[in-house]
Amino acid sequence: MEPVDAIPYPGERPPAPGRLRLVQRFVNTVDYEHGREMLHSPDRLKALLVALGLLPAGARVTAADLRHAHEVREALRALALANNRGRGRSRAGGDALGVLERAAAGGLVVRFDERGTSILEPAATGVRGAFAALVGIVHTASADGTWPRLKACSRDVCGWLFYDRSRNRSARWCQMAVCGNRTKTRAYRARRAS
Repeated sequence: MEPVDAIPYPGERPPAPGRLRLVQRFVNTVDYEHGREMLHSPDRLKALLVALGLLPAGARVTAADLRHAHEVREALRALALANNRGRGRSRAGGDALGVLERAAAGGLVVRFDERGTSILEPAATGVRGAFAALVGIVHTASADGTWPRLKACSRDVCGWLFYDRSRNRSARWCQMAVCGNRTKTRAYRARRAS
């Protein structure tokens, strides 16, 4: 994978609302189709987590944290891909769920904002707390109904997270003009060949 400092958003869709956007930005740090990796060093992980407001600027980030970040990122992608496969038909695997449960094991606490809305926030600090915060955001989004709309593109070489704003929640690709068209063209050619 080629190291990069940022990966441009490939789609025309608006980003996820509220704090769910942080999960979307964290997961969309790798471009498998073009071989680009944003989280290629502990320093890049630190820069991202600081930019997302999940880590203080003076925090220490290690190579082990970077490996864990990749695991958490792919576990979140697996959950978002399950959102794209429809209710009851697909679930995230046990490995992905285990990674996220371990990330949350650092402790999440319930906090209330000025409107009385509750959210889960990390009790831990540092990188461990940042990963717990991401899991807490997913939990809160599950409770408020926004989580099922955050989906991973179903094109096999993509996996980019997008927020499905369609009325019937039927969007499958980050971009219909690219991923959707390529998937449909490949399926058409496979049918014609057989």
